[in-house]
Amino acid sequence: MSNIGADGERVSLQQQLTVDYMRMAGHRSNVHGLIEIDVTDVREHIRTIEEETGTKLSFTAFIVSCLATSVGEQPHIQRYRDWRGRFHEFEDVDVNVLIERETDGERIGIPHVIRRANQRTVRSIHDEIRRVKADTTYRPEPGLARLARRLPSFLRRQIWRLPQWFPTRWKRLAGSVAVTSVGMFGTGNGWAISPTNYTLQLTVGGIGTKPRLVDGELRSREFLSLTVTFDHDVVDGAPATRFVQRLNERLKASHGLDIASTE
Repeated sequence: MSNIGADGERVSLQQQLTVDYMRMAGHRSNVHGLIEIDVTDVREHIRTIEEETGTKLSFTAFIVSCLATSVGEQPHIQRYRDWRGRFHEFEDVDVNVLIERETDGERIGIPHVIRRANQRTVRSIHDEIRRVKADTTYRPEPGLARLARRLPSFLRRQIWRLPQWFPTRWKRLAGSVAVTSVGMFGTGNGWAISPTNYTLQLTVGGIGTKPRLVDGELRSREFLSLTVTFDHDVVDGAPATRFVQRLNERLKASHGLDIASTE
């Protein structure tokens, strides 16, 4: 496959890796759950913290914290099966997250792994995201790029088999779970469904306003569109459902924000 675009510009390595990733991820037994979560109280809580501290907490940091803590309680949700059929289960939750940055006038998502996110506070995760976003010299972890730079496409695509072959190596390179966001590039509600090479991935969609009965009164509420994707070869339906319920509870309860307000 040629790496020259239609206008004569050379396709970047990142674009090539994305194409390879999508092709290989499409072979997994992914199951997608589309859910709506009332985040009205969460967003009000974040606004209150900003008024009291002057810091506008990253909503992505809050999502990552809730995800990581929920996975830490149910580590089998981030298991991987290697080429010998053995399961690998990790104690630490390393979250691969897209961090929005403006480059050459264009907003793009930069992948970054937040290590041991299940042992971190929302404020700690927020500070790391802001640091990466503000550092113009920052580049994503070079492991995959360095490995892929000189490989032909048919070999380069085999990089994305690492989760099935060597789960521990995959975790060191790219984390154990992923959060990707399409909501950062637009407004309004809506879901996105994306192939993934992870056992568990959250795809954060938009936030929209809908009417809802609260204590018998019709009120306008804010709802987050969230897609939860599991590898059904590793995670069965019942554990996946319990995990989604626990994650939903944490998100609605503004988990971790009380601690963030005092830091």
